[in-house]
Amino acid sequence: MARDMSPVLKKCRALGLEPSYLGIDKKSKRTFARAGKKVSEYGMQLREKQKAKFIYGVLEKPFRNNFEKAKKLKYGTTGENMLILLELRLDNIIFRMGYGRTRTEARQIVDHKHVLVNGKCVNIPSYQVKPGDVISIKEKVKSMQRYKDILEVTGGRTVPAWLEADHEKMTGTVKEIPTREQIDVPVNEVLIVELYSK
Repeated sequence: MARDMSPVLKKCRALGLEPSYLGIDKKSKRTFARAGKKVSEYGMQLREKQKAKFIYGVLEKPFRNNFEKAKKLKYGTTGENMLILLELRLDNIIFRMGYGRTRTEARQIVDHKHVLVNGKCVNIPSYQVKPGDVISIKEKVKSMQRYKDILEVTGGRTVPAWLEADHEKMTGTVKEIPTREQIDVPVNEVLIVELYSK
């Protein structure tokens, strides 16, 4: 499995992104050397695409596939649909519910077969969750110290309105498909659509 192993804070600086969007509390004190330089239109579009890929931890091919899928959907604009598809990935849902400190950790939890969707074990991080799906952490791993540590960190994090999470039972439900207003990622999806439409 291909993974992006570049330093997270360095990449956040380069993309002008707050580490809090990734679930990281650290702050970088350095400023990026190229800050303030004029960026071309293509450069701006590329940066938005890289930002979205970095936030959701998706590589180019699956990201492109999501874009193609979003184009075929009947409701909403292509850009909004693409962000909705990324939000409905299983690893992202685990992160949003607070059962993973970062999306990378949530992905690992899914990989390790700790997650049940409607009572069935699913170990595919990109699995598309639908409204009404019940997501839970397996009974035998709930008592692990790892989950106590995670909930200590994520307990104060607000769960989005389109999700419902019960931290006592470590279960959650997808109530509805999120709208663009409910997705708090600082990405201009219109620029990504323009980039792919060239």
